[in-house]
Amino acid sequence: MKIEGEAYLLRIFIGESDRIDGKLVYKKIVETLKENDIAGATVLRGIMGYGASSRIHSAGLLTLSADLPVVIEAVDRKEKIEKVIPEIEGFITKGLITLEKVRVIKYV
Repeated sequence: MKIEGEAYLLRIFIGESDRIDGKLVYKKIVETLKENDIAGATVLRGIMGYGASSRIHSAGLLTLSADLPVVIEAVDRKEKIEKVIPEIEGFITKGLITLEKVRVIKYV
């Protein structure tokens, strides 16, 4: 698969413990991206953050939050990313989805 040059970065911000039909949302999203042949996806676990609720979620030295922020990033051509967004939107009850144009330097 060749995506060097112009591509799009889909970024999804959710909570680590968010679930849909008993399954973790971040896992469901990555599986959906894979099923739709998106070039690549990565799940990043944050150590601190807040969203629309303004409630800070953080991992401290003595306790670990049960709901740390999670960011899923996926990159591919615009038409492939835009095709999968409606399906992913259905999994998210609280969170943020962003889309931005990026330039892929190397993908091997």
